[in-house]
Amino acid sequence: MTQAAGRDRQLTILLVEDDPGDVVIAEEALRAGRLASELTVARDGVDALARLGTDPAPDLILLDLNLPRLSGHEVLAEVKRDPRLRRIPVVVLSTSAVPEDVQRTYDLGGSAHVVKPVDFDEFARLVRRIEDFFSTVAERPGKPSA
Repeated sequence: MTQAAGRDRQLTILLVEDDPGDVVIAEEALRAGRLASELTVARDGVDALARLGTDPAPDLILLDLNLPRLSGHEVLAEVKRDPRLRRIPVVVLSTSAVPEDVQRTYDLGGSAHVVKPVDFDEFARLVRRIEDFFSTVAERPGKPSA
């Protein structure tokens, strides 16, 4: 049996997060992960869209909802409208478990809505599990040509 293309390889991840503590946790979790994925950070929704407008596109977007300048749901809507970006998996990582927020994530095409644990170690484990899933389990589409 051959290994499927795109599996078990380092991911390029765009983390869209304005909380410096959550950024540090994600950085440390990924650094300690099996694949040590490459992480880029955008601190608000406008910065995220600007980074996504440049090549190459990331393999995965981890997106907070409560962002300055442009909300996570607004960023998600723009990503899913763009033919070059729409196939990128977007995992919403939010403190919100409000049913309307969860529903809107999926209505806009989000891959998952995950509530951030408040515990440092639990949050780090969650980030590593997401990285592991998208790097070893999920089949991902190839990178679009420019």
